[in-house]
Amino acid sequence: MLPALRKCVIPLCLCFGALSWQLPVQAKTPADALLIGQVAEPQSLDPQVATAANDSRILVNIFDGLVRNGEGKLDIEPALATRWEISPDGLTYRFHLREGVKFQDGTPFNAEAAKFTFDRMLDDKNPWHNTGPFPLSFFFSTIKTIETPDENTLVFTLKEPFSPFLSNLATPTGLIVSPAAVKKHGKDFGRHPVGTGAFTFAEWTANQRVVVTANDGYWDGKPAVKNVVFRPITDGNTRVAEMLSGGIDAMVEVPPDTVKLFAEKSNRFRLYQTTGPHVWYVMLNTQVPPFNDVRVRQAVNYAVNKQSLADNILQGSADVADGPIPRAFNWAANKEVTPYPYDPAKARALLKAAGAEGTTLTFYVTEGGSGMLDPIPMATAIQADLKAVGLNVSIQTYEWNTYLSKVNAGLDNHTQMAEMAWMTNDPDTLPFLTLRTDAWPKKGGFNSGYYSNPQVDTLLQKARMTTDTAARAGLYRQVQQLVHDDAPWIFVANWKQNAVTSTRIEHFALQPNFNLLLNRVTKQ
Repeated sequence: MLPALRKCVIPLCLCFGALSWQLPVQAKTPADALLIGQVAEPQSLDPQVATAANDSRILVNIFDGLVRNGEGKLDIEPALATRWEISPDGLTYRFHLREGVKFQDGTPFNAEAAKFTFDRMLDDKNPWHNTGPFPLSFFFSTIKTIETPDENTLVFTLKEPFSPFLSNLATPTGLIVSPAAVKKHGKDFGRHPVGTGAFTFAEWTANQRVVVTANDGYWDGKPAVKNVVFRPITDGNTRVAEMLSGGIDAMVEVPPDTVKLFAEKSNRFRLYQTTGPHVWYVMLNTQVPPFNDVRVRQAVNYAVNKQSLADNILQGSADVADGPIPRAFNWAANKEVTPYPYDPAKARALLKAAGAEGTTLTFYVTEGGSGMLDPIPMATAIQADLKAVGLNVSIQTYEWNTYLSKVNAGLDNHTQMAEMAWMTNDPDTLPFLTLRTDAWPKKGGFNSGYYSNPQVDTLLQKARMTTDTAARAGLYRQVQQLVHDDAPWIFVANWKQNAVTSTRIEHFALQPNFNLLLNRVTKQ
């Protein structure tokens, strides 16, 4: 592996000549700058416009939300709101805002500024609505009115009870933007982001770097490092080469086949892994044969050796999935549900009973994509496992954006299977968007395999309308069992997100919501 990687080091090190803190090859990076290898160029640094985890890792260091996920957990804790009350009927959320906070452009954070963030996104008559699009605004579609009874109080009234509301406020889509900066830059705000966060945006040079600097007046404590440089290095092996050469201090999404390499070099590197709320699955077209027969859907779940995929292709960087609600949501997990075991004999028997032996299947596969792990090797292994039980699989590969346009439109009658992966921050999100009858693509959802179970629909609707956490958990456990048994997907893997830092870096941590919080990171 190393000789092949070394070829990539020289041209990349030359690129550092453009940085103000020029680096010699193999030299240490500057003590006052943290250099992070990202998986791609960000699409936007407007938190209401961005959708990718790659962008969110930058956004959460520039912006704050009213609430946030606590460090190392998915629980909700105060951020720009110090406390809140929820009315007994679940319709009113009254937030008490942190006083004395300023945006990085010097303008004050207050209730009107927070209201501006949501009005811009949700009100198509708002004069700044054209600074969108806002693809995830549906997270807040239950908001009926927003009031500001005084400078430090913000009141949301909802159309109906919606228990994921606090979780959604903690997502990047809920981060609070500077109204003055939006009005100044308009549609270009995503290139000139201004929030209240730990770091202030400094520079974005396309395909080279995004630079942020420490916000000395940050309300939650001044960051320990002065500068953070996010470098887009799209090729995984090239990121690895940069890490090995000392060109960057940290990298995320370590290619599975190099995880062991870094683990063995503990004198130079620290390897971080944590399981987050991620599911990698193969959706099955339940509208057409053979997957309109539950026996065939269960058969392919028995036929695929998921543990082998996790161990051999993903090199231990994922656990085997058991359903649509990741076990990272401990409070909602159904411990009675376990993954389908690898049992090709049972798969053959089910296929024979359903009369599906020898069927030919078309399988859409992406070449890459955030959270998609190793999509082509995974698909090839699944193809081989299905061949072993008598199913012929024809793989069709597409570039990621082309792939999304084909799959999100709904699988056609000639396509039986498609890969997909989601990272979420609430157990409601994935099943609500991808498994309800009302989430079929023609209705604006992502249920591209056309699964429908009225009982699942009812449970999901009840779960999002109750504010009792224990009651919600019970409903999600029922959903998990029903969907597991109906098998509209091949439930494959829950990714353990990973990262590597040099041993010069301290207090680095992966967050279960896939973000990076860098304000407490130190560097020697």
